[in-house]
Amino acid sequence: MTSPSSLRPYLEPAPLAALFLGISSGFPFAMIGATLATRLAQDHVSKSAVTAFALTFLAYNFKFLWAPLIDEVKLPLLGRLGQRRSWLCLAGVLVAAAVAFLGVADPREQLPVVAAAAIAVGFAGATFDIVIDAYRIELLHPRQLGVGSGMSQYGWRIGSAAAGALALVLASRFGWSAAYLACAGFVLPAMLASVWMGEPARHQQVAPPRGIAAAVAAYFSPLTEFLRREGSLVVLAFVLIHKIGDTLANLTLRLLFQDLGFSNDEIAFYDVGVGFVALLVGVFVGGLLYARLGMKRSVLASLVLMAVSNLSFAALAAAGHTNIGMAAAVGFENFASGIGGVTVVAYLSALCNLRFTASQYALLSALASIAGRFLTGTTVGALLEKVGYVNFYVLTTVVALPGVALFWFMIRSGLADESIGSAGRDAG
Repeated sequence: MTSPSSLRPYLEPAPLAALFLGISSGFPFAMIGATLATRLAQDHVSKSAVTAFALTFLAYNFKFLWAPLIDEVKLPLLGRLGQRRSWLCLAGVLVAAAVAFLGVADPREQLPVVAAAAIAVGFAGATFDIVIDAYRIELLHPRQLGVGSGMSQYGWRIGSAAAGALALVLASRFGWSAAYLACAGFVLPAMLASVWMGEPARHQQVAPPRGIAAAVAAYFSPLTEFLRREGSLVVLAFVLIHKIGDTLANLTLRLLFQDLGFSNDEIAFYDVGVGFVALLVGVFVGGLLYARLGMKRSVLASLVLMAVSNLSFAALAAAGHTNIGMAAAVGFENFASGIGGVTVVAYLSALCNLRFTASQYALLSALASIAGRFLTGTTVGALLEKVGYVNFYVLTTVVALPGVALFWFMIRSGLADESIGSAGRDAG
């Protein structure tokens, strides 16, 4: 049973602010993801055109390219609010405007305009993410990184699900334009959090560069600073490979469910319903583990759990169509992912230098997802046909083991401590 003392860290101002930041961070995904796909389908846009809109998410993969601007450039007029709050305000306005633009564009008559609006939402949303992540990391003290990461994960899920549901409800009654205009209001939780919390006390303002050479040097400073750390290449290798097995498994689950003959109702109840509850429980447990085991041991435990959880889908593939098996497999995987979503995000946050929070977290988060997505898009289909589902999910477990072993080596060698940036260290 959860004690009041276990809940107290979640009720502190900074973690509560992280919840509101997460809500605003999650909703642009829904606007250009499932919500836009539903709208386009209802307007009888071709399937090939609908799937092409997935390219709008590329902005999130390449957001590290313009993240240094958010660290370095001080905005005129708005800059009086502080570096993080001024960019948060600007990015929030851009997201709201892009979402409204997407809402008023008509897919039946202006599909290229809709595409441009969706790209604008992707770019503005990715920029919003850069600022929100930096603001969250600088707002949280090192002891709060686990709980704060958990609250941010809760917020992201709430924002994404709530915006998607609200858009569907309003669209059926008032039309898609009204739905998108209403959902643009989801930028407000992050803005209100910034008003409530103010400029982060841990933010370190970087002096603006003078001259072209200084500007170029400043642009690459976040990367060069990280590479100067002891064992930086080992750390980057870990960030690159640790999620490959988990990503390969997760992006193929719907294919498994389809081939096992699960109905849409069964998928909705077990994969979406049971999975969502299990994820929320995992996020909460992840916060507790981070607080009680510390960063290194909780990250290692979550890596082991995420690797082993892939075996549950191998077991489901071997067992065939069984609702109990699906509930167990989906529940275990989402529980493990919830824990990992807290501990690993907290670790990536702790790796940042407070002088370059936006740039370094944008780079690390992009690096963490790119390998798995690339392999899924290029090799997984043929591999599934060749080895079958059971062997494939066993293989994803094996692929996850190098990340576990590498982090264990980082703990034993001391690199897990030496690589931590100022965001993960107490002042003084």
